[in-house]
Amino acid sequence: MGDRTDVWQGTLALMVLKTLEMMGPQHGYGIARRIEQTSESLLSLNYGTLYPALLKLEQEGAIVSDWGVSENNRRAKFYKLTRAGRKQLEKEARNWQQATAILNRFLSPAEEQS
Repeated sequence: MGDRTDVWQGTLALMVLKTLEMMGPQHGYGIARRIEQTSESLLSLNYGTLYPALLKLEQEGAIVSDWGVSENNRRAKFYKLTRAGRKQLEKEARNWQQATAILNRFLSPAEEQS
């Protein structure tokens, strides 16, 4: 297993939104575990980073929260994707795909054109 790294700046919101889209309502711990699981434990998620990101997404209207009971019978705040959040996810995913495509051009340049 390689070294774990911190979540890349600017990608946490996208990962949170995609996690909620795929898994439905989740509490913060569940979101964090899923992000780490999806990265095959290569990403290290700082919980001091996750909760401010969740608050920001909630203030932007991308997610809503409601109190519920977790799998181990503890009170937990569950987060759910909104319609605006789905639109934001689509936009951020397109932007990320474009950015990575541009970066790929530098990392794997095609033969020089004259």
